[in-house]
Amino acid sequence: MSRILVVDDEKSMRDFFDILLRREEHEVETAASGDEALELIARKAYDLVVTDLKMPRITGLDVLSGVKRASPDTEVIVITAYSAVETAIEAMRLGAFNYLSKPFNNEEIKIVIEKALEKRRLVVENQRLQEAVQQGEPFQRIIGRSEPIREIFRQVRQIAPTRSTVLLTGESGTGKEMVARAVHHASPRTGQSFAVMNCGAIPQDLMESEVFGHVKGSFTGAVSDKSGMAEVAHGGTLFLDEIGELPPLMQVKLLRLLQEKRFKPVGGTREVEVDLRIIAATNRDLEEEVNAGRFREDLYFRLNVIHLHVPPLRDRRDDIPLLAQHFLRKYASELGREIRGFSQEALHVVMTYAFPGNVRELENLVERSVAFEVGEWVSVDALPPRILRTYNEGEASLIRSEQRDGLGPDFSLDRYLERIERHHVAEALRATSGSVTKAAERLGLSFRSMRYKMAKYGVKK
Repeated sequence: MSRILVVDDEKSMRDFFDILLRREEHEVETAASGDEALELIARKAYDLVVTDLKMPRITGLDVLSGVKRASPDTEVIVITAYSAVETAIEAMRLGAFNYLSKPFNNEEIKIVIEKALEKRRLVVENQRLQEAVQQGEPFQRIIGRSEPIREIFRQVRQIAPTRSTVLLTGESGTGKEMVARAVHHASPRTGQSFAVMNCGAIPQDLMESEVFGHVKGSFTGAVSDKSGMAEVAHGGTLFLDEIGELPPLMQVKLLRLLQEKRFKPVGGTREVEVDLRIIAATNRDLEEEVNAGRFREDLYFRLNVIHLHVPPLRDRRDDIPLLAQHFLRKYASELGREIRGFSQEALHVVMTYAFPGNVRELENLVERSVAFEVGEWVSVDALPPRILRTYNEGEASLIRSEQRDGLGPDFSLDRYLERIERHHVAEALRATSGSVTKAAERLGLSFRSMRYKMAKYGVKK
């Protein structure tokens, strides 16, 4: 339910909007003059103000200016006679959301008002998301508020103070390194080094030198002594990403490091003792790797003292809007774009996507969308084609399943018909390269009906 103020010097018009909007379950207040409206605006916050343009003394433009001074994010719709459309357009330049030109019908009013309130809701939601990101969760690098991610927070708090080795599992792109950093920063080692090594990105013949270092002259190209990552992490944490890629010989040497906390650099004779915590991560099933003989069982048990599973993004969909807004602010700033957030339709499409690439894929999607968007809200048109294709195929599949399965316990005829109608409107526009006239002809609709259905379902060219 939204709070709406209707401003008009004609009582019949105020009563008309009062009845119409209350039927839509909105909270409605009315003002008979611009003076009265400005007094109300100074005392209360409204989601939407609907005001007549032509009123004695204080005009609709004055009301618009007063609203934007008091509450810049409150949307304003102006009402005008057909002959004064130019003034209404001037009002839009001054910040009005849209105008209603008399005579108008009830459906047109409902559509315009719903679009204005949708924009208002998006502004409020994006402000809330920005505040949530700025305030941060207990571990600021991990963005999320879903129950699966809150469980990760709880587990991190519990294990961080210990010295135990941690094994992080989860699909690629889920943010395992972020969780490893959270464990480090929540531990007594937080002021010390957090050394990162990707076991899948280092050639096998260089692996031992990267981990344990080497002494001068130990092999061709060793022109000086070099410290390895194990020594760099002394006092802190060594994070071994993609631990499942570790070659067999290095598995033996890592096992000794875990057991004795000491090692010899390549070509060295002196043992180096270190105090470090090891956190390892993998997207593989290490138990299967052990059974297949590709990973040492004793090393697996040494690593798997504490096991944390980082959930895929599809299992924490509540986090998608928060993550999307975080990445949007990041890339809008980098690209110098004035983009406030995602449109409701675009966010709906994004929320239905499975994200096999997890958070990393979402970040790429947002960066691409920011680059392609020309307005202040990311629209469906700016989303990657594969996302739209997957969404439309899913909608079509849902329609087919409902046609096949018939009346189930959760079947809704209205929802089913709306889904079919929206699907065909979108498909007709795609088939005609965005021509509203040709799409209307293809569907047997008038141009006006086609525009109405596009507005109703939020379908753009």
